[in-house]
Amino acid sequence: MAWDEWEQIKADAATRQSTPMRLNQLAPAAGGGGVSAPDLASSPAAKKAAAKAIGEDLEPGVEREGGHAAEQTKSTVKEFGPKDGYGWDTSGALKRAHKTWEGQIKMLLGRLASEKELLSETGTSFRNNDLGIAAQLTRQSRIHGI
Repeated sequence: MAWDEWEQIKADAATRQSTPMRLNQLAPAAGGGGVSAPDLASSPAAKKAAAKAIGEDLEPGVEREGGHAAEQTKSTVKEFGPKDGYGWDTSGALKRAHKTWEGQIKMLLGRLASEKELLSETGTSFRNNDLGIAAQLTRQSRIHGI
């Protein structure tokens, strides 16, 4: 990198630091923060569809494929296991790896269930927040005589 390029980079960085950040403006049309607007499920219908997809596609698929993998792993562990007092080290390693994997599957299913529930409850949470804020404002207005 040439010296003049380095000087230009430093000057650009100094300009960015001295320019104040404006928070009172609209986000760019493509969205901000690297998140594109079409991917954001913000409507009640989109959230309901996402919760339905988790419940009808993802959770059953994870359980089905997890069960299939469990069967295959158990048969492999048995095949490599001790016969006549001797077995392969692979059997024990597979058994331990499978135990870890089963724990990860359980955590994934728990996370999916949690996300599904949160997607389903979002509208209620927003409504309850709005009602709580309205109640606070009403109390404050009586105290201050507004």
